[in-house]
Amino acid sequence: MFTIGEFARHGRVSVRMLRHYDATGLLRPAHVDPATGYRYYSAAQLSRLNRVIALKELGFTLQQVHDIVEERVSTEALRGMLRLRRADLEATMTAAAARLVQVEARLRSIESEGHMPTDDIVLKSVPAIRVAELTATAASFDPEHIGPVIQPLYGELFRRLEAAGIAPAGPGVACYEDSPEGGGHISVHATVQVAAAVPLQDDGELRVLDLPPLDQAAALVHHGSMDTVLPTVQALARWIDGNGYRSTGLPREVTLECPDDRDGWVTELQAPVTRHR
Repeated sequence: MFTIGEFARHGRVSVRMLRHYDATGLLRPAHVDPATGYRYYSAAQLSRLNRVIALKELGFTLQQVHDIVEERVSTEALRGMLRLRRADLEATMTAAAARLVQVEARLRSIESEGHMPTDDIVLKSVPAIRVAELTATAASFDPEHIGPVIQPLYGELFRRLEAAGIAPAGPGVACYEDSPEGGGHISVHATVQVAAAVPLQDDGELRVLDLPPLDQAAALVHHGSMDTVLPTVQALARWIDGNGYRSTGLPREVTLECPDDRDGWVTELQAPVTRHR
């Protein structure tokens, strides 16, 4: 038998935690001295302690942990609970990784202030093209809100085109505008160029339309995932402001290369501009 202090050291927990587990019925001492009130634990109880700690670290409530260790939850139910918890943890890790990418992009933008070359920015006119389009709404223009909207939107767009027997005839062109909903929401237009012979259509979701030309656009090529586009976007904005232009809309994103490795993506940003009057 071990004193509560000895058992705490063997279990790598605090004495205070063991007292709490005793009070809640999660792990009662094997023996309590009636004269002194001292708690004593057996080595066999380390197994139950390990289960309690593991379940707590998986995010289960103390009541859920109690039901599980007391075998009030069936094996199948426990398996389902663990699967759900695993999915929650994976989603949390994915979200944290996405936030880390945005923090790193913001840091690179700060570090590149005044240093990022702008001689690759060109002024160009962009002709009208016929595109197929699906539209959805994002909460903001922040990459962490745009990515989860536009990526599945393109997947659905290509599935619909294949089903309709329409082949893409050029690059994807992502376009953005303020949403009629207001509140900072953004209308996200996932488009891809199709042959001019494809008839105009609108079935309420999939549309074939002529994307208007841009008389003048400041264009800059971004290399890498669009999750890291912020420094490129801000370099383009500084060039526009520093050269006597003003933006007349949100930049289009023209996909030039899109390999499986997102770090190999090549995307041209086309920001519509006009001269300051």
